[in-house]
Amino acid sequence: MSDWLTVGPRVGALVVFWSHALAALLFASLIIWQLVAGARQNGPRLLLAGFALTAVWAWLSAIAPLVMLVAAAETARNLVWVGLLYALSSSSPSASPRDRQQGVRLVYAAVTAVMGMQFIVDLLPAISVDNRTAAVSLTSTILRITGSAGALVLVHNLYGQAAPASRTSIRPVMAALALTWVYDLNLYTIAYLDSGLTGGLFQWRGLAVALTAPLFALGARRGDSWRISLSRAATFQSLSLLAICSYFAIMAILATALRGSGWDWARSAALLLLAGMTLAAMVVLPSSRARAWAKVKVAKHFFEHRYDYRSEWLRFTATLGASEPSAPPLGERMIKAFGDIVDSPGGLLLAANDGGTISVAAMWNWTGESSGAGEEAEDSVFWAAVEGETRIVEFDAHRSRYGSPRDLALPVPAWLVADLEAWVAVPLVHGERLVGLVVLAAPAIRRALDWEDFDLLRTAGRQAASSLAEAHGQQALANAQRFEEFNRRFAFILHDIKNLVSQLSLLSRNAERHAGNAEFQADMVATLKGSVGKMNDLLARLAPAARGVPAQRSPIALRPVLSAAIAAKRRSHDVLLLGDAALWAVGDAVQLEHAVGHLVQNAIDASPTDEPVTVRVGRRSTDVVIDILDHGSGMDPEFIRTRLFQPFASTKENGFGVGAFEARSLVAAMGGRLSVDSRVGKGTRFTITLPIAAEVTAPARLRKTA
Repeated sequence: MSDWLTVGPRVGALVVFWSHALAALLFASLIIWQLVAGARQNGPRLLLAGFALTAVWAWLSAIAPLVMLVAAAETARNLVWVGLLYALSSSSPSASPRDRQQGVRLVYAAVTAVMGMQFIVDLLPAISVDNRTAAVSLTSTILRITGSAGALVLVHNLYGQAAPASRTSIRPVMAALALTWVYDLNLYTIAYLDSGLTGGLFQWRGLAVALTAPLFALGARRGDSWRISLSRAATFQSLSLLAICSYFAIMAILATALRGSGWDWARSAALLLLAGMTLAAMVVLPSSRARAWAKVKVAKHFFEHRYDYRSEWLRFTATLGASEPSAPPLGERMIKAFGDIVDSPGGLLLAANDGGTISVAAMWNWTGESSGAGEEAEDSVFWAAVEGETRIVEFDAHRSRYGSPRDLALPVPAWLVADLEAWVAVPLVHGERLVGLVVLAAPAIRRALDWEDFDLLRTAGRQAASSLAEAHGQQALANAQRFEEFNRRFAFILHDIKNLVSQLSLLSRNAERHAGNAEFQADMVATLKGSVGKMNDLLARLAPAARGVPAQRSPIALRPVLSAAIAAKRRSHDVLLLGDAALWAVGDAVQLEHAVGHLVQNAIDASPTDEPVTVRVGRRSTDVVIDILDHGSGMDPEFIRTRLFQPFASTKENGFGVGAFEARSLVAAMGGRLSVDSRVGKGTRFTITLPIAAEVTAPARLRKTA
């Protein structure tokens, strides 16, 4: 039997030309498409360069397959593809730059060095090499084999280390590169073993490359999501090298045996063997189940301990403490951290609220049932039992009833037993309280946990419980701060309402005596309108939208603001406005009116009825100074230092103790200062200092208000 892939010389020449021409056309079309679409990311730019070099190589192979430039173009294409792999492995946001490069950069350097030597060998025919053509050809073949094998290892390593969510975006390109290098690996390996078998493989090589174009096109469409996330630190796995070397050895032994058998159909059998082994490699190597099985067997038979505890703990704490803006929420990071330990692909985080109801707090890659959480009373019983036992729960043991009597006595909810996705539950115990329960999904290879798993998961559970409790504490503190802010504003508003009630009470008493007085009626209407406006302002300040709103700092005329602040006070006590009230200051008119109103009311409360309160305005350098003076009882230094500006501290029987505190807060929000000078038995002076408004702004504002 003859080699069924090999055709006659004339037909073979046509196959070589048209297959490579088709590949050149397809990759040239990809270049045009990428240029029109625009390639801005690093990965897609290298993809564009790879398309260009593949098109050049294919066209040169079509028109002059034996020219030196064909080999050089092939090597350049391979170098660009390796660069693309390196760019993808360096794009993971889940590890530091050192972690991303530490394990694989030497392998990338080695593969690049091999391809660099290959490029030099490709250019040797350009100089005189005398009788060393056979040696150059053999060296070139060996370098091609080594480069293809190394590139395949890099493809397998990158795809195997990518997180499940990242594989979808890179899968088409990884498949295209794997197909390219698998074909080249087999081609050059057979050429090394028996060059007579490679005729058909060389002839149909262009078609094989053309078949990768649709895969590259599909991958290019997903270029925006090419920033991958590594499921663990990208360290190189010797298992990949072992698999590739075993593949070489088996293929070489079988091909040599077939060649030496003397059978007529040896060549066809070798090609069938090649196709079968290639298909098996493409099915087994990308399989997550095969990788999981190999990892379990290697850990069991080659190492004293299942885990590298230092690496596991560093990875666990790094995942748990990730603080980047793009990092998932704490619950998802926590599930992933536990999943990485036992190769679980997903999980749930269950938590109990203040009412004792169990609910799903977070999910990560969970495909099982979760709607039953918290709906049954048995969930609370199970929660209490786990809190008391603090044991790691294996759901497979409950399903098959092979666990210890103590384990089987746990009242596991029916929905967790029925869901085959649920594999292990790790309790998160902080102190003596169960703060969470991580339910992990079953890995590709289900297995029973051993003492190493229990010890590591239990220790990790304590660490995670501390992080979860701290997060809950921070949330509770944030809620308390929000309540404190609300209560503070509410206390200020109660103080203002008290002042409004005093004004309206005075108005009500005077109405009995002066109801028929037209001037009193007009004054009463004005007072009521002012009170309604102030109450609406108080409601606005109490609204959530008012929280954290900064003061509006702008030039304000002091006369109308101060007149409004003392107008209502004059009905119950004599208040004088002295000094240069025509000055302008930088501040907020509403807040300044509130601050002055509080201080004037405090001065009235502290003064005898026959002693007026004075509001004096002046200028000091670049500041405006507003003094509020009274001749009342005064305050001692100890009270001023320790209690005056503290909320809810008051010397008045019915006082709220927030007037001075709010006044200082309002003045500070405007960029000003509030100071006090007081003597017992002589009186008190409060001083508000604000920046004076620029002289150029005053005329404009005056014209506007005129």
